[in-house]
Amino acid sequence: MEALAVRLSGLDPYVDGAMRIVAFYDTLMRRRVDLPALARSSAGLAECVTGIRLHGTGRAIRIAPDGSPAAAPPPGSPQPPASTTAPITLDEEEIGTVWLERPGPPGPLDEVLLDRLAIAAAATAERYGPAGTTMADPALVELVISPDSDEAARARALRLLGFAAAGPPVRAVAVRSSQLPLDRIGGLVCPTRPVKAAPLGEVGVILAAEVDPVRFPQGVRAGIGAADSPDRSWCEARTALRFTTARRPVVHYDDLGALALLARIPQEAARENADVAAIARLAATPEDLETLDAYCTAGSLRQAADVLHLHHSSVARRLDQIAKTLGIELTAPTGLTRARIALTTWRLLTD
Repeated sequence: MEALAVRLSGLDPYVDGAMRIVAFYDTLMRRRVDLPALARSSAGLAECVTGIRLHGTGRAIRIAPDGSPAAAPPPGSPQPPASTTAPITLDEEEIGTVWLERPGPPGPLDEVLLDRLAIAAAATAERYGPAGTTMADPALVELVISPDSDEAARARALRLLGFAAAGPPVRAVAVRSSQLPLDRIGGLVCPTRPVKAAPLGEVGVILAAEVDPVRFPQGVRAGIGAADSPDRSWCEARTALRFTTARRPVVHYDDLGALALLARIPQEAARENADVAAIARLAATPEDLETLDAYCTAGSLRQAADVLHLHHSSVARRLDQIAKTLGIELTAPTGLTRARIALTTWRLLTD
């Protein structure tokens, strides 16, 4: 690299400087320096204050050209503005920022310097981690959740993903979202512990030791596994995801109890059931299906009316007609149970 830089120097001073910067950072990466050392070296090269910040830690490293920590601004004063910035990316996710605080206009090689500094910072963050990145290699995630993986391979994949061998059990979450990126969802539901995510077909996978169900944003459906083993947890998470609805977008497998058995019923047997077939016919009228869903969820006529924002007499008339269509006495405890089971089974068929 250095020999090539020397040959190019006679052709273009800019190319000469750029090549020397590339060689400078190649040397730092071979020496496996940490982030503070990387910032010190960069500040000396740039001859101005240089900063590195990882989003995962929120801590900024600011180093002056003489290698000492840059002086903090007086209380109440803003930090000096950056003259040039660049994102630190890892696995196609922005995990931090690097910047220069050069008085006056940026130098002609500042962009090249920051580009190489960002690459070196990403490599350093990955090496010394845990990095702030949420997105992970799908192949590693699939190795963790696959029932065909042996325990040694699973443990190695977990270590590569950043989960400590002696840490709490890693559980799986199955996610469907048409709007929010998977990495953002992972960061929201597990803000203080390591979390990794990857797409797997049409379903997203989130791996974490702890997940807060109330932190899932609106518009996201999620099934949360309960088993300590990631492969069994993933199986449970996929099952729980099938039970989610617009009114119950997040389902923990442990909360299903005996209802989880419905997911094991052969589809042909479920379709042939008279109650399930009646629900399928009712689904042709979305208004009736919504009314039945509200009633099955609320458990009472008046509460269903509140959910639907209708007068209870209007809901009562609808339920009378629905009861006739289904052939089920909805006001009786047994009838309500039948309707709930049939509606849930029908949803599992249409999942």
